[in-house]
Amino acid sequence: MTDLFTQQKPNAPLAERLRPQSLNEVIGQTHLLGAGKPLRLAFESGKPHSMILWGPPGSGKTTLARLMAHVFDAEFIALSAVLSGVKDIREAVERAQQILQQSGRRTLLFVDEVHRFNKAQQDAFLPYVEQGLITFIGATTENPSFEVNRALLSRAQVYMLSPLSEEELKQLLERACQLALQKIHFSEEAKHLLITFADGDARRLLNLLEQADIAAETEGISEINADFVRNVLSRSMRLFDKGGDEFYDQISALHKSIRGSSPDAALYWMCRMLDSGADPLYIGRRLIRTATEDIGLADPRALTLTLDACNAYERLGSPEGELALVQATLYLACAPKSNAAYLAYKKARSYVEHDQSRRIPLRLRNAPTKLMKDMGFGQHYRYAHDEPEAYAAGESYFPDDMPPVDFYHPTSYGLEAKIAEKLQYLKKRDEQAKKRQTKP
Repeated sequence: MTDLFTQQKPNAPLAERLRPQSLNEVIGQTHLLGAGKPLRLAFESGKPHSMILWGPPGSGKTTLARLMAHVFDAEFIALSAVLSGVKDIREAVERAQQILQQSGRRTLLFVDEVHRFNKAQQDAFLPYVEQGLITFIGATTENPSFEVNRALLSRAQVYMLSPLSEEELKQLLERACQLALQKIHFSEEAKHLLITFADGDARRLLNLLEQADIAAETEGISEINADFVRNVLSRSMRLFDKGGDEFYDQISALHKSIRGSSPDAALYWMCRMLDSGADPLYIGRRLIRTATEDIGLADPRALTLTLDACNAYERLGSPEGELALVQATLYLACAPKSNAAYLAYKKARSYVEHDQSRRIPLRLRNAPTKLMKDMGFGQHYRYAHDEPEAYAAGESYFPDDMPPVDFYHPTSYGLEAKIAEKLQYLKKRDEQAKKRQTKP
């Protein structure tokens, strides 16, 4: 096996030169690598097993796979699902068979971006994983539950990696300065700016440091301040995948912050998404859903205001139109909450889905023709406006053979509290009317 952990050549990228050569050098992922934690135990067991490493870019997926091959003295073969196909998989398997026959050593097959392989390509690994010919390690930035075949998923342990914290990135920065960037000095403000730009991505931080080092050498300076960093480095977009988990996780955080009546948190997540390039009108559509799902009739103005905000954005565009979405977000977060309409809809849909198609009572049918009137359509219908308080007490608008149901339960919040009082009053009138009808 090629020794992947020998000293890297001086011209290798900084991220490669500083790649950890032992488990103790890995920064971050303490929830997996701390004493007694799952991945630490896997390394110490002496028995490699197939796994899926799920985490954002720069969280250490490739590093952990290489370290595992080193610890278990296994041949390391790497494939990229972006560039490889079934032919490459077949060649990797043949190579693993040759290595086993020649040296008796097992092979660790690392597949980066495994979610980009289609079902047939993922299925191609199954027999060799079952035979024990290869230890399969897949790396993905997407949720394996949706992107990895169930058959392959059932044969691999999933480990979820996290972005590096600010403190962990600071440790990495200090290590880089100590081991590879001794000729330059970063001010504390410059360090903070670089860590902010890295946004939890270790590889991005090291690349940014390398860019700063090259620029400093070109300019002939050794002291790097925040202004130098701003001038040299073009700020890349923050961690945000418009079609992946990060997108839906941030949308979820925004929705839950509004539901939880936290305007500051809602505004934070909204700005995070806008800062990362999210479509403001997508955020607007999510706000509309929130207005109907989590506020509903507790404050019917919420939906109107949110629709107006989306219309305002379409007229104004960015950045002026974003303020209308901000206004809607704050209003929704502060509004009284009710999911009664949402729950009522789900109950009614479920009832209709599992119930028979009951006949519409003749009194509720329209009778635009003489024939239909002669057949009894519309007869005995009570016109509510002709009744006291415009309410036909005791009347039923359900099919005649349908048992009593109760879908909508208004809450005691906001306008819905008054709706609850009104419905309770009408219910009493219905009960009184039915008592009168049953008296001899």
